[in-house]
Amino acid sequence: MQMISLENALKGNEYPGRGIVMGETPNGKYAVTAYFIMGRSENSRNRVFVEDGTGIRTQAFDPSKLSDPSLIIYAPVRVLGNKTIVTNGDQTDTIYHFMDQQQTFEQALRTRAFEPDAPNYTPRISGVMHVEDGEYHYALSILKSNNGNGDSCQRFTFAYSTPVAGEGHFIHTYQGNGDPLPSFEGEPKLVGIDDDMDEFTNMLWTSLNEDNKVSLFVRYIDLMTGEYRTSIINKHQ
Repeated sequence: MQMISLENALKGNEYPGRGIVMGETPNGKYAVTAYFIMGRSENSRNRVFVEDGTGIRTQAFDPSKLSDPSLIIYAPVRVLGNKTIVTNGDQTDTIYHFMDQQQTFEQALRTRAFEPDAPNYTPRISGVMHVEDGEYHYALSILKSNNGNGDSCQRFTFAYSTPVAGEGHFIHTYQGNGDPLPSFEGEPKLVGIDDDMDEFTNMLWTSLNEDNKVSLFVRYIDLMTGEYRTSIINKHQ
């Protein structure tokens, strides 16, 4: 697979929806993940990321404008031991509880499907990173409708063992804007990762469509110590 420019991919798509990036820095020192959300409706745009222990959660920026919390208020990031779970919905909790019972990422996601928001049937995208004593691997998943058929769910998992330094993978919910919104297709995209967390975070945020971007989370995890740095940017501060 040919590596693409993450910056160009984001700048060229006004509405990728929600997106997850996972990979490793070129210097081989850090496992990296990023998660962003976008919105077209007032309800979707009325959100911020806040830290919640070792993870994050979404909350309404203006509670008086929150019309439906069911698909927009959740914990996108939770940490279970050496595992960092990142998703675009409440399946974060499903994965956390299954893995806490020594079951797998795939087993957890077999119990879930795409979001019940017809006619879009927004895909559920998820990722999990394992970092322990310098060893690192990660997996990404998408649960999507069968070409807009709300009675048929397709489940795909992509596992990356011994990641290559400087490489990452990017998956997002929508191919682009539309009505209904077209679901992501194919494998996660091969993209480059930056050694500098601040530069990587700034590139992501400035590349997202100004009208539609809502919040961004980035985390760099030291592969040897497990210590991490987190950056959160919210359009509503």
